[in-house]
Amino acid sequence: MRWETVIGIEIHAELLTKSKIFCGCSTEFGSRPNTNTCPVCIGLPGALPVLNEEVIQLALKAGLALNCKVNYINKMDRKNYFYPDLPRAYQISQFDLPILYDGYVEFEVEDIIKRVNINRIHLEEDAGKLIHLEDEPYTCIDYNRGGVPLIELVTEPELRSPKEAFEFVKTIKTIFEYVEVSDCKMEQGSLRFDANISVRERGQKELNTKVEIKNMNSFKEMQKALEKEEKRQIELYEFGEGDKIVQETRRWDSAKGRTVSMRGKEEAHDYRYFPEPDLKQIIISENNVISLKKQIPELPNEKLERLISQYRLNKKEMQIVVEDKRLTQLFEETIKKGARADKVLNWIIGDLLKLMKMGDASKNIPITATTLAELIKSIENGDISLKIGREVFEEMFETKGNPKEIIAKRGLVQVNNEEELEKIVGKVIENNPKSVADYNAGRKQAITFLMGQVMKETKGQANPKTAMNLLKIRLP
Repeated sequence: MRWETVIGIEIHAELLTKSKIFCGCSTEFGSRPNTNTCPVCIGLPGALPVLNEEVIQLALKAGLALNCKVNYINKMDRKNYFYPDLPRAYQISQFDLPILYDGYVEFEVEDIIKRVNINRIHLEEDAGKLIHLEDEPYTCIDYNRGGVPLIELVTEPELRSPKEAFEFVKTIKTIFEYVEVSDCKMEQGSLRFDANISVRERGQKELNTKVEIKNMNSFKEMQKALEKEEKRQIELYEFGEGDKIVQETRRWDSAKGRTVSMRGKEEAHDYRYFPEPDLKQIIISENNVISLKKQIPELPNEKLERLISQYRLNKKEMQIVVEDKRLTQLFEETIKKGARADKVLNWIIGDLLKLMKMGDASKNIPITATTLAELIKSIENGDISLKIGREVFEEMFETKGNPKEIIAKRGLVQVNNEEELEKIVGKVIENNPKSVADYNAGRKQAITFLMGQVMKETKGQANPKTAMNLLKIRLP
């Protein structure tokens, strides 16, 4: 290909603290507008910020999980700009001394390991939220989000396709969930990302004009936005209209399937940064960093390799599980309850994910390790068939019920009694002479139909292996 795409990503993640970064107001999502506020977070004159120590600990854990170096002495700065949802007309952020820098993350794209370097991770406070009402001449502002602690992760411009960008942000989300620094609920705005994208001819060293696409909170929509912007820029260059690509901020219009210009962007912002005079330097001890390193759990890539090696499982299927911390915990805990790894993986991939996609996948999983292990054991012991097991599983998902109680309540215990099954098999053979004749004529698939009739007679509760053996014995 003639063209090469260059992408850099900025990720904003809300940290998992109970209170805001500079005051004691709650960070709870979904509260009534402007109820989680105080003079500090709405910027009233004379109100002084006090740094939340938990913010430092969570930021350090995030950075250590991403192989970052620590600035043991760093500080907060004032980033001056006016926007309606920023009541002080400046944001408390970090400028020249971010808390973390020079990290990297590795992830897999189409069976190739890609490494992307992280320029920095810095602390800042979130702004409020503007609510634009349709056909109304005014905008509402909710300051509940103002002052919620954020880390902003900035990559080097080393991603080379929208697909790579997709896999990168997905990897970061999974790591943040594993180290428990953010809940990463994109539908609530806990994880948001911006992307800078430019296109240049292959072999060219200089970067061409970049365009920023703002405030995306869906992996798939981000990939679509980057693909469309990539195509737009390539077409402009190929038609000799590269001068129409200007440094600007664009947004993704999913309904129209294109990026839309929001505002022009100068070569460099003049935010008039200066050290925040109301906050002291942040001094981090080496012992603190050593202690936090010991708290970093087994990370997704390490866990994936270990589980594949330990249980000899399909890598692609196992990767789907490992990408969701909740599924990984369910998988490992169910195995500890005595279930076989391959059986657990099949239930998660084949049944649980289907039910989660049909509902709200972001909610807690109603299936527990104990109930899933009991269901698998019931099937292996012959108490119920696999078909009945799936019905029980669906009810477990809907009601959080116990499989043994569901089986007993609905009378679903598998029919294993040979005498009882022999009578049913005899009845099916007698009532289906054409299928019996077809079987005797060499059309062996006819036995599948007869087996179906046995299952119908027993409401799916016949032991399939026993019933099939009896059919083969009874058929002439």
